[in-house]
Amino acid sequence: MPQTVLLAEDDRAIRHALERALSLEGYQVTAVADGVEALAQAHKTPPDVLLLDVMMPGIDGLQVCRVLRAEGDRTPILMLTALVETADRIAGLDAGADDYVVKPFDVEEVFARLRALLRRTSPDTGAVADVPKEPPPASDRQIEAAGLRMDVQARRAWRGDRELELTRTEFELLELLVRNAGIVLDHSTIYDRIWGYDFGPGSKNLAVYVGYLRRKLDEPGTPALIHTVRGVGYVLRED
Repeated sequence: MPQTVLLAEDDRAIRHALERALSLEGYQVTAVADGVEALAQAHKTPPDVLLLDVMMPGIDGLQVCRVLRAEGDRTPILMLTALVETADRIAGLDAGADDYVVKPFDVEEVFARLRALLRRTSPDTGAVADVPKEPPPASDRQIEAAGLRMDVQARRAWRGDRELELTRTEFELLELLVRNAGIVLDHSTIYDRIWGYDFGPGSKNLAVYVGYLRRKLDEPGTPALIHTVRGVGYVLRED
């Protein structure tokens, strides 16, 4: 069966062009014009992935994202935004989005990001199973480095005794860094492993996610764990 996309875009021309392009690419598309319709459709027939415009009248894309995440919906979400400031992109990640594309965009980039998000979705609905609140006992499914502990199967992570609230992308990025602690990973390697696609030297996507992950990891009085190696990439280590 074709994978399903719920597209919410208030600009009629962009909505129709994307709907046609996605359909020709083999997706089954439901296109709506605002956030209210997007939420109603998501509740009625959950899609495999959502493509949400940020700026929509009434309920915007960020609000749609927040509502679905608050309900426990972990369907991958790709945001379409004309906002290019880092703070705006962080707002989208904070709302629960998995990735974003800045307008004007190349439709091939949209396709690439959708494919990457769908590859990372589990064979089921992508929902995270309920798990006990206390940290599980150490086992082979756990990995540790630099004071971090991750339960890969349960998709939970801790720094010391503090549990981290991570999005899907943040968890996968942190897991990659923990598994390669002390090794400098270049930008291309990280893009390929996390997104399945290298967005090129001009992309700020990785820098935004690393910055947001740092905000969740670091606290006053604790050493930084993710270090930038200028011109190369990033490394996880505890100095």
